[in-house]
Amino acid sequence: MSGIGLGRRPENRGQQAAKLLWTGIWLIFLSAPVDDLLDGGHSPAARVLGWLALAGFVVWYMALLFRTGRADRDGRVLLSLAALATGSAVLALTLGRQWLVLFVYVAIASGAALPLRLARWTVPGATAVLAALALVVEDGTEFLAALVIPALLGGFAMTGVRELIRTTIALREVRATVAHLAANEERLRLARDLHDLLGHSLSLITLKSELAGRMLPGHPDKAAQQVADIEQVSRQALVDVREAVSGYRRARLSAELAGARVALTAAGVGLDLPADPDLTGVPEESEAALAWALREAVTNVVRHSGARRCVVGLLTRPAPDGPVLELSVEDNGSGGPGGGPGNGLTGLAERLEKAGGTLEAHRVRDGFRLVARVPAGADSDVGSRA
Repeated sequence: MSGIGLGRRPENRGQQAAKLLWTGIWLIFLSAPVDDLLDGGHSPAARVLGWLALAGFVVWYMALLFRTGRADRDGRVLLSLAALATGSAVLALTLGRQWLVLFVYVAIASGAALPLRLARWTVPGATAVLAALALVVEDGTEFLAALVIPALLGGFAMTGVRELIRTTIALREVRATVAHLAANEERLRLARDLHDLLGHSLSLITLKSELAGRMLPGHPDKAAQQVADIEQVSRQALVDVREAVSGYRRARLSAELAGARVALTAAGVGLDLPADPDLTGVPEESEAALAWALREAVTNVVRHSGARRCVVGLLTRPAPDGPVLELSVEDNGSGGPGGGPGNGLTGLAERLEKAGGTLEAHRVRDGFRLVARVPAGADSDVGSRA
């Protein structure tokens, strides 16, 4: 059965069923009214009305809980709680002390459906009504101590859950806003840098093209010189653009380690990651290749493996052709569907080969293991796994 995240409303029937089951578990404490209806010696008419009232109470209570965190009008919720408390009082006065437990649910619904500024009054209020009725109902004082504390604790605990849900929703909205602003800022930076790179070159090419056009009839030698200048400027502009684009696309291992931590934590995968490595002396191509390897491995762990644990190692090893930098990613999942390497691993092997490295990816006894190796450079010393 699929679950739902804290602060996230059910998006499908499976998530609704999960929330309904989790909420319905606590209805087990309504066993006292149920036993009273079955063996309390009430008349048939009283039993029928009692069953109907109990069913209505449960439906009303569940509806209030399912609206936790929504922007309902507080007045409407207060009226619903008042109706719920009134019905509970009538049932306790007419059917007996076993029905006093309904006020525990009234207090919990108060904490769940109302903001703290109101719940701090309604939860003690529901508990006070419970205590007052316990003094009136026959033998109700025997249940007083067993119900007052759960009513107070349950009600105020639900206020904490409500505030936690509201905070979680706000954090998700802020995170989405920050990501959107970061994307906009990156687009602006790219546009600004491309303008700075190409503005001067394109202006110069346009100017020299116009000059060459005017010189061509009478001074073809000077026109040819202008065309040669245009070629030189355009080639340099092409080099500048390639360098800029490669700089934007170059992956950094420290950034990928941070991204792996965020992705694995969000997926609920326990992780063991190395600290930010010192890559002094490591060629940029080697670092970029390992960064892409880490990204592909973490993506496979999150999307396909179903793993609950992932261990990432990074260390240098001696080799006949010089030291190599080794990245290992091992999880305890299934390794994903299919019997052979996918397009991602195939492309990753090609990328590592271009950087002078190798890739190993295979199932192990308890999961799947990926090992990527690249030349580390003569002066590098990354260290062992953290």
